[in-house]
Amino acid sequence: MSEDTIQLSYAAAFLSQVQDLSSVLKVSCSQTLDQAIDLLFEAWKDGKWVYVMGNGGSASTATHLAADLAKTICPTPEDRGLRTLALADNIPLVSALVNDWGWENVYVNQLSTYYVSGGVGIAFSVHGGSGKDIAGNWSQNLMKGLQYIKDRGGKTIGFSGFDGGPMKDLVDLSIVVPANSTPLVEGFHVVLHHLIVFGLKEKIVKYKNSGVYDHAKASNFS
Repeated sequence: MSEDTIQLSYAAAFLSQVQDLSSVLKVSCSQTLDQAIDLLFEAWKDGKWVYVMGNGGSASTATHLAADLAKTICPTPEDRGLRTLALADNIPLVSALVNDWGWENVYVNQLSTYYVSGGVGIAFSVHGGSGKDIAGNWSQNLMKGLQYIKDRGGKTIGFSGFDGGPMKDLVDLSIVVPANSTPLVEGFHVVLHHLIVFGLKEKIVKYKNSGVYDHAKASNFS
């Protein structure tokens, strides 16, 4: 068997898993994804803040979603996006917090400064807070951040994979990619966050066209 054939077989097998997972997610997560769109739409209407968390590759997904919620959902340059912070983005702050107070509290420490009542927390974690490595249990900083928001009456959305881990039972809306594969889970997290972003954008466009939307009021949240 040639190397080209081996590579093609790997690609075909991977894409078959993608196809199978898409079918499963259509059944298991469509309602929850629609609810996530509705939750973020209400946050947008009310001028609430969104706080996004992730570690490793999931930190980049958190940053990507934060950018999309701030900009991509806007139908025009004059429109207002969602007030969104990706809590892994400020490298000097994150490194100072980790150096002085520890990695486990890096998101709670920021939320104690940034959190505003009614905010929404979103976390991305491949294992959902289960599993461990040399540094200890995975994603405990995310779990603490989500709990901080819940304790203050905020809503939470969790993206995970594998069996969902403890995060699936902590959050208000749990979106689990049921695959025992980090690349598939992380890849689908990006696909699904795009689904939410563009579903939200479509909802905003319909709202603006309904005649109910007050652009002047929407642009002047304190």
